[in-house]
Amino acid sequence: MPQDVEFRLPFPVSCSPDLEGARRRNLEWVRQLGLVGEGRSAEWYASWDMPRLAALGFPHARGGMLDLCADAMALFFVFDDQFDGPLGRNPARAAAVCQRMIDIVHGALPGRDAGACAVAFADIWARSTDGAHPGWVARAAHEWEFYFAAQAHEAIGRLRGTPADMETYLHVRRGIAGTDLPLSLGERAAAITVPAAAFHSPQLRIMRQAAIDVTLMCNDVYSLEKEEARGDMDNLVLVIERARGCTREEAVAEAGAEVRRRVVRFQELALQVPALCGLLGLTGEETAAVDRYVELAAMWMSGYHAWQTRTHRYTDAPRVVPATGPGYFDQVLGGAGT
Repeated sequence: MPQDVEFRLPFPVSCSPDLEGARRRNLEWVRQLGLVGEGRSAEWYASWDMPRLAALGFPHARGGMLDLCADAMALFFVFDDQFDGPLGRNPARAAAVCQRMIDIVHGALPGRDAGACAVAFADIWARSTDGAHPGWVARAAHEWEFYFAAQAHEAIGRLRGTPADMETYLHVRRGIAGTDLPLSLGERAAAITVPAAAFHSPQLRIMRQAAIDVTLMCNDVYSLEKEEARGDMDNLVLVIERARGCTREEAVAEAGAEVRRRVVRFQELALQVPALCGLLGLTGEETAAVDRYVELAAMWMSGYHAWQTRTHRYTDAPRVVPATGPGYFDQVLGGAGT
């Protein structure tokens, strides 16, 4: 795993002071809902330190909002690992399993045979939408739907056995990374409502995409060896290698260049935001919400990066679980089959 690669993100890193409390509450939550078992499973999960990711990515969050972010991060990674085994090579089965998760977004309740992931997601969805602005709920529903639906297309990539072109890769990778969702959770944790005219402006939409891509592209480098061993094809380094016919070292360097280009673009557009708010006639409160949104996008990039360079999920994965086997000790996705 190329952990020695360094991405210099020019954004400050800070941490929620409620981290220790979130650690206790998150471990209780994953155990209570059955996402994580006891013994080695609990130890492996705890070593990932999902609450630290939440505290670094959402440093303004406290109490229940920090818990929501930490629990959502836990679901993302536990759910993702469920596709490391046979399910991840069966697109039709993956689509059927994920449809039941999508149904929860649209009002369904987990059935009697629902696994821990469905129960946990129903809890997260209910907590995140409680009191939320209707516009936020509609947007988050689409983001969750995209995240779940994309799992089947990652499975198709595994069956194909070769990396896709860059455009196809980005579409699938942005989906399976669920990277829109942390930014939306950040809005809830910060208790802000970004006016639609600003949210859908070219500046904020391009900045949002840049922040999303920075996190997933850095992650692709750090998780490269783990993913390659398991036959995952949706990895930026593998895509660059195939497209350019270059060496591994050259592909990693180009991945770094892709990240830098997006960071620069984010910074350039951030300078345009004050004038944009003025042209849109936003109130002081609305302008403050837009400014906070830009800030939380930057904090998410730097916070995620600070977490992923230290988490044992990547640094210790080859020692804890077989490189070519599932990255989990517990199967917690009900009805997944084989």
